[in-house]
Amino acid sequence: MNTYLIWLEWPEKCFRVNGGDLRHLETLVPGGSRVVRVRSERAFLKALPYATHAVVWHFRREWFALATKLKVLATPGAGRELVSLDAPKGVKLHFGGFHGAIMAESVAAFMLAWARGFFLMAGRECSVRNWPRTWLSDKCFTLAGTRAVVVGYGRVGRAIGAKLEALGVSVVGVTRRAPNDLKSRTADLKNADWLVMALPSDTGTDNLLDAKLIARLPRRCVVVNVGRGNAVDEEALLAALRSGRIAGAYLDVFKGEPTLNRGKPVILKEKHTKTPRNLIKTPHSSAFSAKYIKTCFDELKNDGVL
Repeated sequence: MNTYLIWLEWPEKCFRVNGGDLRHLETLVPGGSRVVRVRSERAFLKALPYATHAVVWHFRREWFALATKLKVLATPGAGRELVSLDAPKGVKLHFGGFHGAIMAESVAAFMLAWARGFFLMAGRECSVRNWPRTWLSDKCFTLAGTRAVVVGYGRVGRAIGAKLEALGVSVVGVTRRAPNDLKSRTADLKNADWLVMALPSDTGTDNLLDAKLIARLPRRCVVVNVGRGNAVDEEALLAALRSGRIAGAYLDVFKGEPTLNRGKPVILKEKHTKTPRNLIKTPHSSAFSAKYIKTCFDELKNDGVL
């Protein structure tokens, strides 16, 4: 009999398991299995010796000594920061790969809003007295026909690329294993309307987007980062946005993520009033979904780890 130990407590509600999620999991696991939810580290460690499967947000290396029956350690997270990679022989690690479809919608939503002038109109008066139709008329364009370079072309990057291609965007993918290959893509960078970054933090990508790389982009280019904040030189990006060297940026991640206790989150420390109008920020929310945990459980089933 398998015992599925679920410890998924998190401040963000969509990342926190609920009763409906657990009932859904019970329909996915083999008959006779037990699904056990715990809400604290203490309860988790007490139950861990009996677990064959554990689904958690974080797991320390020393806890493996307690996990004598563990066969699968899974996390919804795609990043490797919170779960020890030093699993003993016989324990399968599983990281979430389902985020791509959700994040692709976030990227596409931003790009559509940018192209159609929604951000230009944010905070701008639109009334009988001030009717900005003429002003806006030459500032909108269609997403179809534009070109995107997606850096980090794994499961997330490919999902983003597929969504953009469905909207008529020409996509060039650069894999996470060869980010330096980006520097040789002179023609692709020169013609990019969008530079989309979906890189993890563990592949030597610190400050990959620096002043030199920004200088190779056309002025119309918009930078999108939904991977990890370490890949962007934030000071160089701010300078480029303020000078008009590039058209804009959408950042969902920042230096020091996900705990904000590492690196130098230059952009997050700036006062709101000093943030360039061509910089759109969201609080690491590109993967938010009311069905987040259910989708995670479905992936575990489909990947054969339940």
